[in-house]
Amino acid sequence: QVQLVESGGGLVQAGGSLRLSCAASRSILDFHAVGWYRQPPGKQRELVANIIRGGSTNYVDSAKGRFTISRDNAKNTVYLQMNSLKPEDTAVYYCYCYVPRGTIRPGNYWGQGTQVTVSS
Repeated sequence: QVQLVESGGGLVQAGGSLRLSCAASRSILDFHAVGWYRQPPGKQRELVANIIRGGSTNYVDSAKGRFTISRDNAKNTVYLQMNSLKPEDTAVYYCYCYVPRGTIRPGNYWGQGTQVTVSS
């Protein structure tokens, strides 16, 4: 099992910033991928950003240039720095990780989600 605990969500005005944190219950170096999804009201969940083992990162087009994903291996924590927030960024943000086969307890794991609301 992997527990992922998110924090840092909240209400912010358009143009503002938030930093989300995701603390994992085991070493994030075990993960093939770790990152963030979001689910806006009435819409499907979408990948926002992730880090692949080895350090490469991926972002949804709407987040490029505004969001930055990073990790602190010593703290087993992944961050999502969100700048220049827009009302369309309003969503529940979920941390996730993928533990590959050959590693203890492989599978996909999700956090409980944290609400981000951007007012116009």
